[in-house]
Amino acid sequence: MPKKIPLRQCLGCREMKPKRELVRVVRSPEGTVSLDLRGKAPGRGAYVCHDPDCLKKALRSRAIARALEVEIPPEIYDALTGQMEEEHGT
Repeated sequence: MPKKIPLRQCLGCREMKPKRELVRVVRSPEGTVSLDLRGKAPGRGAYVCHDPDCLKKALRSRAIARALEVEIPPEIYDALTGQMEEEHGT
């Protein structure tokens, strides 16, 4: 029997993809929001593709703020975008 692959929906492009192909944006129990590149950090998570454009779409539509149930300040948006672009290499 093949192993079941967990799927998650990207909040930017709204496509279902394997969990390992997505980056997790996490709200920690303390309330801080950051990118979780390993997918293991404690807290509530939301998923986006490795594409910086998907992160920008999700931020623009406020999908991440709704999914994480927290108001996200603009400085955090800038930090997330910068971290994603650095990780993506653009």
